[in-house]
Amino acid sequence: MRFVGSSWQNLRMRYSLLGLFRALLAACILSSLPASAQLLQPGNQPAPPNPLVDSTMSPGKTLLFDLEAHFAKAVAEKGGTAFQEWFAPDAVLLGNGIAPVVGLVAIIRAVQWSPDKYQLTWAPTDALMGPSGDMGYTWGHYEGRGKDIHGNPIATSGRYISIWRRQPDGTWKIVLDASANEPPSAGDCCRISPTGN
Repeated sequence: MRFVGSSWQNLRMRYSLLGLFRALLAACILSSLPASAQLLQPGNQPAPPNPLVDSTMSPGKTLLFDLEAHFAKAVAEKGGTAFQEWFAPDAVLLGNGIAPVVGLVAIIRAVQWSPDKYQLTWAPTDALMGPSGDMGYTWGHYEGRGKDIHGNPIATSGRYISIWRRQPDGTWKIVLDASANEPPSAGDCCRISPTGN
C-alpha cells in the first residue's frame, strides 16, 4: 500500500501518539509498583544520561533533556510563574486526586506559587523523541517541598511524564504533564490505628 501526502502524515502521527500512549501507560504502571520494586527511590534523583555511556542517546533525546533542564532551572528561580510559561495553549495537567486542569488559562490559575514558599524539583530519567521529530516525552522523579498552613514542613515525591510538542513558531511546549505520588511505604496501607479505625 502506498501513502502520499496527508495519509502518510496521519499514519506517522498515529504511530507517534501510540508510542507516547504506551510510554504514559508504562510510567503509570511503574508508579504503581511498591517502592522496593522501583529503580528510583525518593530523594535519589539520577543524573542525566551520559551520552558516552547511554547507547540510546540521540539528538532528539538530547533536545528533550535540554528542554527539561531549562524548564527546571526557570521553575527553581521563578516558581509557578515560570512553570506555566512552558505549557501549550491546549495543554492538560493530570495529578493524583484532582480533576484534570485543561488549557493554559486554567493552568495559570492552578500553578500560583512563589519559589520562597514552595520548591519543585525534578530530574528526567529518560526521554524519547517521536519519529516525526515534533513530539516527544520525558519522564522521571519529582520532589516538592513547602510548609502547611501551620508552618510545618511538608514534602511530596513521585513520578512524572511530560509530553512535549513543537509549536508552529518552532518553540517547544508541554501538551500533557501527568504525575503520580510515590506509593505508600510497606505497611502504611495496612497499619491499624490505636483507636482501631
